[in-house]
Amino acid sequence: MTTPDGNAAIIAAEAAHTSGVYPKRPVAIVRGEGARLWDADGREYIDCVGGQGAANLGHANPAVVAAIREQAATLISCPEIFHNDQRAAYMAELTAALPAGLERVFLCNSGAEAIEGALKLARLLTGRTNVVATVRGFHGRTMGALSATWEPKYREPFLPLIAGFAHVPYDKLDALEAAVTDQTAAVLIELVQGEGGVRPASPAYVEGVARLCRERGALLVVDEVQTGFGRVGALWASQIYGITPDLMALAKSIAGGMPMGAVAIHGRFGALPQASHGSTFGGGPLACAAARAALRELAERDLPRQAAEKGAYLAEQLRGLKLARVREVRGLGLLIGLELKERVQPFLAALMERGVLALPAGPNVLRLLPPLVIEYEQIDRVVAALAEVLA
Repeated sequence: MTTPDGNAAIIAAEAAHTSGVYPKRPVAIVRGEGARLWDADGREYIDCVGGQGAANLGHANPAVVAAIREQAATLISCPEIFHNDQRAAYMAELTAALPAGLERVFLCNSGAEAIEGALKLARLLTGRTNVVATVRGFHGRTMGALSATWEPKYREPFLPLIAGFAHVPYDKLDALEAAVTDQTAAVLIELVQGEGGVRPASPAYVEGVARLCRERGALLVVDEVQTGFGRVGALWASQIYGITPDLMALAKSIAGGMPMGAVAIHGRFGALPQASHGSTFGGGPLACAAARAALRELAERDLPRQAAEKGAYLAEQLRGLKLARVREVRGLGLLIGLELKERVQPFLAALMERGVLALPAGPNVLRLLPPLVIEYEQIDRVVAALAEVLA
Protein backbone atom coordinates (compact mmCIF):
# COMPACT_ATOMS: atom_id res chain seq x y z
CA MET A 1 0.00 0.00 0.00
CA THR A 2 1.46 3.37 -1.02
CA THR A 3 0.51 6.82 0.22
CA PRO A 4 -0.30 9.95 -1.85
CA ASP A 5 3.02 11.34 -0.59
CA GLY A 6 5.91 8.94 -1.08
CA ASN A 7 9.06 8.69 0.99
CA ALA A 8 10.72 11.77 -0.52
CA ALA A 9 7.75 14.06 0.06
CA ILE A 10 7.25 12.95 3.67
CA ILE A 11 10.96 13.23 4.43
CA ALA A 12 11.05 16.78 3.05
CA ALA A 13 7.92 17.82 4.95
CA GLU A 14 9.23 16.45 8.23
CA ALA A 15 12.70 17.94 7.72
CA ALA A 16 11.17 21.41 7.47
CA HIS A 17 9.88 21.35 11.04
CA THR A 18 11.61 18.61 13.04
CA SER A 19 13.77 19.63 16.02
CA GLY A 20 16.84 18.08 14.41
CA VAL A 21 17.88 15.98 17.42
CA TYR A 22 17.17 12.64 15.75
CA PRO A 23 19.56 11.11 13.20
CA LYS A 24 16.90 9.95 10.74
CA ARG A 25 17.15 7.21 8.15
CA PRO A 26 16.02 8.04 4.60
CA VAL A 27 12.69 6.22 4.79
CA ALA A 28 9.14 7.09 5.88
CA ILE A 29 7.39 4.22 7.69
CA VAL A 30 3.60 4.40 7.33
CA ARG A 31 2.18 0.97 8.19
CA GLY A 32 2.97 -2.14 10.21
CA GLU A 33 1.63 -5.64 10.86
CA GLY A 34 3.31 -8.22 13.06
CA ALA A 35 7.04 -8.10 12.39
CA ARG A 36 6.64 -6.28 9.06
CA LEU A 37 6.72 -2.58 8.20
CA TRP A 38 5.97 -0.72 4.97
CA ASP A 39 7.30 2.61 3.76
CA ALA A 40 5.40 5.28 1.86
CA ASP A 41 6.54 3.84 -1.46
CA GLY A 42 5.05 0.44 -0.58
CA ARG A 43 8.32 -1.36 0.19
CA GLU A 44 8.19 -4.05 2.88
CA TYR A 45 10.77 -4.50 5.65
CA ILE A 46 11.35 -7.08 8.38
CA ASP A 47 11.46 -5.06 11.58
CA CYS A 48 14.39 -5.85 13.87
CA VAL A 49 14.19 -2.39 15.45
CA GLY A 50 10.89 -3.30 17.09
CA GLY A 51 10.03 0.26 18.05
CA GLN A 52 13.37 0.34 19.90
CA GLY A 53 11.88 -2.37 22.10
CA ALA A 54 8.30 -1.03 22.26
CA ALA A 55 6.85 -3.49 19.73
CA ASN A 56 7.25 -6.84 21.48
CA LEU A 57 3.69 -7.77 20.45
CA GLY A 58 4.28 -6.72 16.86
CA HIS A 59 2.64 -3.87 14.99
CA ALA A 60 -1.13 -3.33 14.99
CA ASN A 61 -1.75 -6.18 17.43
CA PRO A 62 -5.51 -6.82 17.08
CA ALA A 63 -6.17 -7.18 20.82
CA VAL A 64 -4.39 -3.94 21.65
CA VAL A 65 -6.09 -2.11 18.75
CA ALA A 66 -9.52 -3.29 19.94
CA ALA A 67 -8.82 -2.25 23.54
CA ILE A 68 -7.69 1.23 22.43
CA ARG A 69 -10.75 1.71 20.22
CA GLU A 70 -13.18 0.67 22.92
CA GLN A 71 -11.55 2.74 25.66
CA ALA A 72 -11.10 5.81 23.43
CA ALA A 73 -14.86 5.85 22.92
CA THR A 74 -15.43 5.54 26.69
CA LEU A 75 -12.87 7.69 28.57
CA ILE A 76 -9.42 8.84 27.46
CA SER A 77 -8.15 11.01 30.31
CA CYS A 78 -8.52 10.57 34.07
CA PRO A 79 -5.70 11.75 36.38
CA GLU A 80 -4.87 9.79 39.51
CA ILE A 81 -6.62 12.29 41.77
CA PHE A 82 -9.66 10.16 40.83
CA HIS A 83 -10.00 6.38 40.89
CA ASN A 84 -10.54 4.59 37.60
CA ASP A 85 -11.71 1.09 36.63
CA GLN A 86 -9.05 0.42 33.97
CA ARG A 87 -6.25 1.63 36.23
CA ALA A 88 -7.42 -0.41 39.19
CA ALA A 89 -7.69 -3.56 37.05
CA TYR A 90 -4.29 -3.03 35.43
CA MET A 91 -2.50 -2.44 38.72
CA ALA A 92 -3.92 -5.70 40.07
CA GLU A 93 -3.01 -7.64 36.92
CA LEU A 94 0.49 -6.17 36.62
CA THR A 95 1.45 -6.75 40.26
CA ALA A 96 0.18 -10.33 40.01
CA ALA A 97 2.62 -10.86 37.13
CA LEU A 98 5.62 -9.09 38.71
CA PRO A 99 8.31 -10.85 40.77
CA ALA A 100 6.90 -11.73 44.20
CA GLY A 101 7.12 -8.80 46.62
CA LEU A 102 6.58 -6.01 44.09
CA GLU A 103 3.10 -5.04 45.23
CA ARG A 104 2.65 -1.37 44.30
CA VAL A 105 3.21 0.64 41.12
CA PHE A 106 3.62 4.25 40.11
CA LEU A 107 2.38 4.73 36.54
CA CYS A 108 3.97 7.24 34.17
CA ASN A 109 4.58 7.74 30.44
CA SER A 110 8.04 6.51 29.40
CA GLY A 111 11.19 4.70 30.40
CA ALA A 112 13.05 7.88 31.29
CA GLU A 113 10.12 8.91 33.51
CA ALA A 114 10.22 5.50 35.20
CA ILE A 115 13.92 5.92 35.93
CA GLU A 116 13.36 9.46 37.22
CA GLY A 117 10.62 8.16 39.50
CA ALA A 118 12.79 5.32 40.78
CA LEU A 119 15.67 7.70 41.55
CA LYS A 120 13.39 10.06 43.46
CA LEU A 121 11.80 7.20 45.39
CA ALA A 122 15.20 5.73 46.28
CA ARG A 123 16.21 9.01 47.88
CA LEU A 124 12.85 9.37 49.59
CA LEU A 125 12.81 5.84 51.00
CA THR A 126 16.43 5.74 52.21
CA GLY A 127 17.12 9.34 53.19
CA ARG A 128 20.36 9.01 51.23
CA THR A 129 21.49 10.93 48.14
CA ASN A 130 24.04 8.94 46.12
CA VAL A 131 23.47 6.53 43.23
CA VAL A 132 25.88 3.99 41.76
CA ALA A 133 25.33 3.07 38.10
CA THR A 134 27.52 1.24 35.58
CA VAL A 135 29.90 1.94 32.75
CA ARG A 136 28.05 1.59 29.40
CA GLY A 137 24.70 1.76 31.20
CA PHE A 138 21.90 3.63 29.45
CA HIS A 139 18.85 4.83 31.38
CA GLY A 140 17.45 7.77 29.41
CA ARG A 141 18.13 11.39 28.54
CA THR A 142 16.19 13.50 31.04
CA MET A 143 18.41 15.11 33.65
CA GLY A 144 18.18 12.46 36.36
CA ALA A 145 18.22 9.54 33.94
CA LEU A 146 21.09 11.16 32.05
CA SER A 147 23.04 11.49 35.29
CA ALA A 148 22.83 7.69 35.57
CA THR A 149 23.65 7.13 31.88
CA TRP A 150 27.34 6.63 31.18
CA GLU A 151 27.94 7.58 27.54
CA PRO A 152 30.00 10.82 27.49
CA LYS A 153 28.54 12.08 24.18
CA TYR A 154 25.08 12.15 25.77
CA ARG A 155 26.27 13.68 29.05
CA GLU A 156 28.92 16.24 28.25
CA PRO A 157 26.78 18.91 26.50
CA PHE A 158 24.61 19.13 29.63
CA LEU A 159 27.17 19.22 32.44
CA PRO A 160 26.93 19.75 35.33
CA LEU A 161 24.38 17.02 35.88
CA ILE A 162 22.90 15.91 39.21
CA ALA A 163 25.52 15.43 41.91
CA GLY A 164 26.02 12.14 43.70
CA PHE A 165 26.17 9.75 40.74
CA ALA A 166 29.08 7.38 40.18
CA HIS A 167 29.78 4.81 37.45
CA VAL A 168 31.63 1.55 38.03
CA PRO A 169 32.61 -1.21 35.56
CA TYR A 170 29.73 -3.54 34.68
CA ASP A 171 29.82 -7.14 35.86
CA LYS A 172 32.71 -6.37 38.25
CA LEU A 173 31.58 -6.89 41.83
CA ASP A 174 34.83 -5.68 43.42
CA ALA A 175 34.38 -2.25 41.87
CA LEU A 176 30.82 -2.04 43.14
CA GLU A 177 31.81 -3.06 46.67
CA ALA A 178 34.27 -0.18 46.78
CA ALA A 179 31.68 2.32 45.54
CA VAL A 180 28.64 1.53 47.75
CA THR A 181 28.75 3.42 51.04
CA ASP A 182 26.37 4.42 53.82
CA GLN A 183 25.33 7.37 51.62
CA THR A 184 24.29 5.21 48.66
CA ALA A 185 20.56 5.38 48.08
CA ALA A 186 20.49 3.00 45.12
CA VAL A 187 22.46 0.75 42.84
CA LEU A 188 20.96 1.00 39.35
CA ILE A 189 21.69 -1.79 36.86
CA GLU A 190 20.45 -3.35 33.65
CA LEU A 191 20.49 -7.15 33.72
CA VAL A 192 21.29 -7.05 30.02
CA GLN A 193 22.90 -3.81 28.90
CA GLY A 194 21.04 -2.77 25.75
CA GLU A 195 22.52 0.33 24.18
CA GLY A 196 25.76 -0.45 26.00
CA GLY A 197 26.49 -3.34 23.64
CA VAL A 198 23.95 -6.11 24.45
CA ARG A 199 25.88 -7.46 27.43
CA PRO A 200 24.12 -9.92 29.76
CA ALA A 201 25.28 -9.86 33.38
CA SER A 202 26.71 -12.99 34.93
CA PRO A 203 24.44 -14.68 37.51
CA ALA A 204 27.16 -14.46 40.17
CA TYR A 205 27.43 -10.70 39.65
CA VAL A 206 23.70 -10.12 39.95
CA GLU A 207 23.51 -12.27 43.07
CA GLY A 208 26.41 -10.29 44.51
CA VAL A 209 24.79 -6.94 43.71
CA ALA A 210 21.58 -7.98 45.46
CA ARG A 211 23.51 -9.20 48.51
CA LEU A 212 25.61 -6.04 48.69
CA CYS A 213 22.52 -3.82 48.56
CA ARG A 214 20.90 -5.79 51.40
CA GLU A 215 24.02 -5.61 53.54
CA ARG A 216 24.61 -1.88 53.08
CA GLY A 217 21.04 -0.60 53.03
CA ALA A 218 21.05 0.62 49.43
CA LEU A 219 18.06 -0.11 47.22
CA LEU A 220 18.48 -2.43 44.25
CA VAL A 221 16.92 -0.66 41.26
CA VAL A 222 16.68 -2.78 38.11
CA ASP A 223 16.07 -1.11 34.76
CA GLU A 224 13.80 -3.53 32.86
CA VAL A 225 12.64 -0.92 30.36
CA GLN A 226 14.06 -2.95 27.46
CA THR A 227 14.30 -6.43 28.99
CA GLY A 228 10.75 -6.58 30.40
CA PHE A 229 7.53 -7.95 28.93
CA GLY A 230 8.96 -11.14 27.46
CA ARG A 231 11.89 -9.75 25.50
CA VAL A 232 14.61 -11.93 27.06
CA GLY A 233 12.72 -15.24 27.20
CA ALA A 234 10.87 -14.69 30.47
CA LEU A 235 8.36 -12.04 31.42
CA TRP A 236 11.15 -10.28 33.35
CA ALA A 237 14.93 -10.63 33.25
CA SER A 238 14.74 -10.55 37.06
CA GLN A 239 13.02 -13.96 36.92
CA ILE A 240 15.90 -15.44 34.96
CA TYR A 241 18.40 -14.14 37.50
CA GLY A 242 16.27 -15.12 40.50
CA ILE A 243 16.06 -11.71 42.17
CA THR A 244 13.35 -9.34 43.35
CA PRO A 245 14.44 -5.69 43.05
CA ASP A 246 13.38 -3.05 45.54
CA LEU A 247 12.33 -0.86 42.61
CA MET A 248 11.92 -1.89 38.98
CA ALA A 249 11.57 0.49 36.02
CA LEU A 250 9.24 -0.63 33.21
CA ALA A 251 8.21 0.89 29.88
CA LYS A 252 8.68 0.27 26.11
CA SER A 253 6.34 -2.74 25.43
CA ILE A 254 4.23 -2.24 28.55
CA ALA A 255 1.20 -1.06 26.55
CA GLY A 256 1.67 -2.71 23.17
CA GLY A 257 3.27 0.41 21.65
CA MET A 258 1.29 3.10 23.47
CA PRO A 259 3.42 5.55 25.52
CA MET A 260 3.53 4.27 29.10
CA GLY A 261 5.93 3.51 31.92
CA ALA A 262 5.86 2.29 35.50
CA VAL A 263 7.90 1.98 38.66
CA ALA A 264 7.23 -1.28 40.51
CA ILE A 265 7.73 -0.86 44.25
CA HIS A 266 8.42 -3.52 46.87
CA GLY A 267 5.51 -4.03 49.24
CA ARG A 268 7.59 -3.61 52.39
CA PHE A 269 7.68 0.15 51.80
CA GLY A 270 3.91 0.47 52.03
CA ALA A 271 2.11 3.46 50.53
CA LEU A 272 4.34 6.42 49.69
CA PRO A 273 3.75 9.88 51.16
CA GLN A 274 1.03 11.78 49.33
CA ALA A 275 2.22 14.36 46.75
CA SER A 276 5.78 12.99 46.82
CA HIS A 277 5.58 12.40 43.05
CA GLY A 278 3.01 12.74 40.29
CA SER A 279 2.11 12.74 36.60
CA THR A 280 -0.82 14.29 34.73
CA PHE A 281 -1.06 11.55 32.10
CA GLY A 282 0.43 8.65 34.08
CA GLY A 283 -2.00 5.77 34.47
CA GLY A 284 -4.55 7.21 32.06
CA PRO A 285 -7.43 4.90 31.13
CA LEU A 286 -6.41 4.62 27.46
CA ALA A 287 -2.86 3.50 28.25
CA CYS A 288 -4.10 1.15 30.99
CA ALA A 289 -6.61 -0.50 28.64
CA ALA A 290 -3.84 -1.05 26.08
CA ALA A 291 -1.52 -2.37 28.78
CA ARG A 292 -4.13 -4.83 30.02
CA ALA A 293 -4.55 -6.18 26.49
CA ALA A 294 -0.77 -6.40 26.05
CA LEU A 295 -0.32 -8.34 29.28
CA ARG A 296 -3.08 -10.78 28.29
CA GLU A 297 -1.53 -11.30 24.85
CA LEU A 298 1.87 -12.05 26.35
CA ALA A 299 0.35 -14.73 28.58
CA GLU A 300 -2.20 -16.26 26.21
CA ARG A 301 0.25 -16.55 23.31
CA ASP A 302 3.13 -17.61 25.59
CA LEU A 303 5.32 -14.98 23.97
CA PRO A 304 8.15 -15.13 26.55
CA ARG A 305 8.64 -18.81 25.67
CA GLN A 306 8.55 -17.92 21.99
CA ALA A 307 11.22 -15.27 22.60
CA ALA A 308 13.44 -17.82 24.33
CA GLU A 309 13.08 -20.40 21.55
CA LYS A 310 13.30 -17.97 18.62
CA GLY A 311 16.20 -16.13 20.25
CA ALA A 312 18.14 -19.36 20.70
CA TYR A 313 17.43 -20.28 17.07
CA LEU A 314 18.50 -16.85 15.78
CA ALA A 315 21.72 -16.84 17.82
CA GLU A 316 22.55 -20.39 16.69
CA GLN A 317 22.03 -19.47 13.02
CA LEU A 318 24.17 -16.35 13.37
CA ARG A 319 27.01 -18.18 15.10
CA GLY A 320 26.85 -20.87 12.44
CA LEU A 321 27.69 -18.31 9.76
CA LYS A 322 31.22 -17.97 11.20
CA LEU A 323 31.59 -14.50 9.71
CA ALA A 324 35.08 -13.03 9.85
CA ARG A 325 33.71 -9.54 10.56
CA VAL A 326 31.85 -10.72 13.68
CA ARG A 327 33.80 -10.92 16.93
CA GLU A 328 30.93 -12.28 19.05
CA VAL A 329 27.20 -13.02 19.00
CA ARG A 330 25.61 -12.51 22.42
CA GLY A 331 22.33 -11.70 24.11
CA LEU A 332 19.33 -13.19 25.85
CA GLY A 333 16.04 -14.18 24.24
CA LEU A 334 15.25 -11.89 21.31
CA LEU A 335 17.71 -9.23 22.44
CA ILE A 336 20.69 -10.14 20.25
CA GLY A 337 23.93 -8.27 19.58
CA LEU A 338 26.61 -8.91 16.99
CA GLU A 339 29.90 -7.31 18.01
CA LEU A 340 31.71 -6.37 14.82
CA LYS A 341 35.38 -5.68 14.17
CA GLU A 342 34.46 -2.39 12.47
CA ARG A 343 31.85 0.35 12.73
CA VAL A 344 28.23 -0.76 12.43
CA GLN A 345 26.55 2.10 10.57
CA PRO A 346 27.41 1.03 6.98
CA PHE A 347 25.97 -2.41 7.66
CA LEU A 348 22.71 -0.97 9.00
CA ALA A 349 22.33 0.94 5.73
CA ALA A 350 23.16 -2.18 3.68
CA LEU A 351 20.59 -4.20 5.64
CA MET A 352 17.91 -1.60 4.99
CA GLU A 353 18.61 -1.85 1.27
CA ARG A 354 17.88 -5.58 1.61
CA GLY A 355 14.62 -5.03 3.51
CA VAL A 356 15.81 -5.51 7.11
CA LEU A 357 15.73 -2.74 9.75
CA ALA A 358 18.16 -3.09 12.68
CA LEU A 359 19.74 -0.99 15.44
CA PRO A 360 23.21 -0.12 16.69
CA ALA A 361 24.27 -0.71 20.29
CA GLY A 362 27.35 1.45 20.48
CA PRO A 363 29.75 2.12 17.60
CA ASN A 364 30.46 -1.49 16.62
CA VAL A 365 27.55 -3.64 17.84
CA LEU A 366 24.58 -4.49 15.63
CA ARG A 367 21.44 -5.02 17.74
CA LEU A 368 18.39 -7.08 16.76
CA LEU A 369 15.11 -6.37 18.59
CA PRO A 370 12.43 -8.05 16.47
CA PRO A 371 8.85 -8.35 17.71
CA LEU A 372 8.37 -11.58 19.65
CA VAL A 373 5.80 -12.62 17.03
CA ILE A 374 8.44 -12.77 14.28
CA GLU A 375 8.10 -15.95 12.21
CA TYR A 376 10.90 -18.45 11.66
CA GLU A 377 10.82 -17.79 7.91
CA GLN A 378 11.38 -14.10 8.65
CA ILE A 379 14.26 -14.95 10.98
CA ASP A 380 15.84 -16.97 8.17
CA ARG A 381 15.52 -13.97 5.84
CA VAL A 382 17.22 -11.75 8.43
CA VAL A 383 20.07 -14.24 8.80
CA ALA A 384 20.48 -14.45 5.02
CA ALA A 385 20.62 -10.66 4.74
CA LEU A 386 23.21 -10.47 7.53
CA ALA A 387 25.27 -13.18 5.86
CA GLU A 388 25.24 -11.20 2.64
CA VAL A 389 26.16 -7.79 4.04
CA LEU A 390 28.76 -9.10 6.53
CA ALA A 391 30.44 -11.63 4.21
